Amino acid sequence: MTVRYDYLKWDGTQDVSVPDTDELLSALTDDLLAGGDLSDAIRRIMRAGMVRRDGTRTPGLRDAIEKLRARKAELLASGDPDGKLEKISRSLDEIVREERDAIDEVARDDEASGDVRRLSVSKDACSAHLLELELMPDDVPGRIERLSGYDFVSSRAREMFDDLIDELRREVVETYFEGASKELENISAHDIVRMRDAYDALNKMLEQRERGEPEDPTFEEFIAAYGDMFPDASSLEELLERLAQRMAAAGAVWNSLSPLQQAELGILVENLLADMDLRWQVERLSSNLARAFPSVGWDRAHDFSGDGPLGLPEAVDLATQLAQIDRMEEILQSAASPAALFELDLEQVERELGEDVAKHLENLAKLTRDLQDAGLVEQRGARVELTPRGVRRIGQQALSDLYAEVNKDTAGYHRSVAGPAGHDREELVKPYEFGDPFNLHLTSTVHNAIRRRGTGLPVQLSPEDFDVVETESIARAATVLLVDLSMSMPMRENFVPAKKMAIALHSLISTRFPRDYLGIVGFSEVAREIRPDELPAAMWDYVYGTNLQHALALARRMLAHEHGTKQIICVTDGEPTAHVEPDGAVFFNYPPVPETLRLTMAEVLRCTRAKITINVFALDLEHTQYPFVAQIANVNGGRTFYTTKDHLGGYVLVDFLKHRQILRPAG
Repeated sequence: MTVRYDYLKWDGTQDVSVPDTDELLSALTDDLLAGGDLSDAIRRIMRAGMVRRDGTRTPGLRDAIEKLRARKAELLASGDPDGKLEKISRSLDEIVREERDAIDEVARDDEASGDVRRLSVSKDACSAHLLELELMPDDVPGRIERLSGYDFVSSRAREMFDDLIDELRREVVETYFEGASKELENISAHDIVRMRDAYDALNKMLEQRERGEPEDPTFEEFIAAYGDMFPDASSLEELLERLAQRMAAAGAVWNSLSPLQQAELGILVENLLADMDLRWQVERLSSNLARAFPSVGWDRAHDFSGDGPLGLPEAVDLATQLAQIDRMEEILQSAASPAALFELDLEQVERELGEDVAKHLENLAKLTRDLQDAGLVEQRGARVELTPRGVRRIGQQALSDLYAEVNKDTAGYHRSVAGPAGHDREELVKPYEFGDPFNLHLTSTVHNAIRRRGTGLPVQLSPEDFDVVETESIARAATVLLVDLSMSMPMRENFVPAKKMAIALHSLISTRFPRDYLGIVGFSEVAREIRPDELPAAMWDYVYGTNLQHALALARRMLAHEHGTKQIICVTDGEPTAHVEPDGAVFFNYPPVPETLRLTMAEVLRCTRAKITINVFALDLEHTQYPFVAQIANVNGGRTFYTTKDHLGGYVLVDFLKHRQILRPAG
């Protein structure tokens, strides 16, 4: 095996935290071999993450989802809009208290002191004012409505009330006009008219778009007139979506309140909007946006759990942030492929979860694309499949893993082969005979001609001068690998090791012994030939039966037209339990019946007469006894190995290399 390393000058931009394509493919391999579907394997690694060569773990979508949920819980615990009315109620209590103190001063005919300034009022009117204060309703909207028409005795109480109303108006404006109250420090009547006109223009554009009519005004004209109210709006679509998200977030705040608080705060906001001539336009825009953007979460609610009261804009900001987190979680939960992660706003992910999580999600989004760019996979419709290069790379990795395993611990097992027993040319020279490959050894041939005819030019060659190179001393070998695909193989966790061994053996033969033949047969109820490129996706069968008879018969036919030494390598975890009847029907029984064993042994005898060696690797000795496989060795002259899934690959690899030069025909 040749491992290629590419060395580049470090320029500070290389990201060593990103797995390379070989690491990605290696991490996918076991899932692919177990499930047979590369798309599913990619989805599993995308969700669960992967363990890298250095032992560190690259997180997956589940980790990101857990972090999102923790972030959501943190935000929900940061405050509670339910406390807003209580805060307003306390402010109203303070205003009423200030007003009562002023009335008491008038009643005592005292001069106002400090910052309290009395309005001109008679002592007789004091009783009427006190009665009006006593008869005020308990709810916040009712108290605000009464105080709005109340003739204050205290100028300071009047200022406090006006300041409270201004604050509430600013909050309502910012609730629906994100950032507008920051631009409009003091909201004047002119500002409110412009807001109403801006909403009217937006509603007209939305309704014209819905009817398929040209938009009037255009977005450019709208921004020229009202851009200060909608900072950073780059397009009409972006602006409308942002407003839809904010209005949906405002709805989520109302939905999150207790029924009593919901009713009171809702009435208060409606009254404030009506006071500013904005109520109808807001309701109209909300209705238009709900039709244009039905999927932004209009019915969403949140379980706020914080202690501190949240103002309306802060609550809506928080609800908007929570909606974005919910949207991120929806994308992560529903992502059926890495490409679906490109829907994520990575800047938003970075703000909520940090740079590391954003980087990991970006890498996951590019997972399939990186494998495609490396030529290892290709997209075929909705499926991702291995390319021939990808199949070869998996084989090389499997073979490298087996070499590493064999070299790590060889005690009690076969010795690893010290040097290659391969296909290299040996410079052995022999006189040419009819039928030999015409690999002419020029030096020896010219030397023969000169020795026979003497020196002089030109050198005259004749057939008896020809010497040829014996290219190799190893005979060509033909092997068929039989892999048990019965249900017991995955049940006992033998299936993936057997497939990995088969892929590694194919890689070994195709690279080290290119003249050799390797056929692969999977067998359960019946046997079938498997092409090497089909191996990664080959699956075990959802049927009962271990039909070794049919597998041996198919292997014998595959080897019939091959030359050189022939062998069958069989990997199984049980004895034959099925056979093919003369009429083509399949018979199954467990435990094996004598007829199944007789017909299977008859096929062993046919292979033996065809000079095919059968080597059996019997798995899972603790579950199954193997008297029949021992009989195969006795009849055929091959070998039987009792091994486990952990050592199967090493046994097959080392035995194949060890006996590659000394394979002898059976018989």
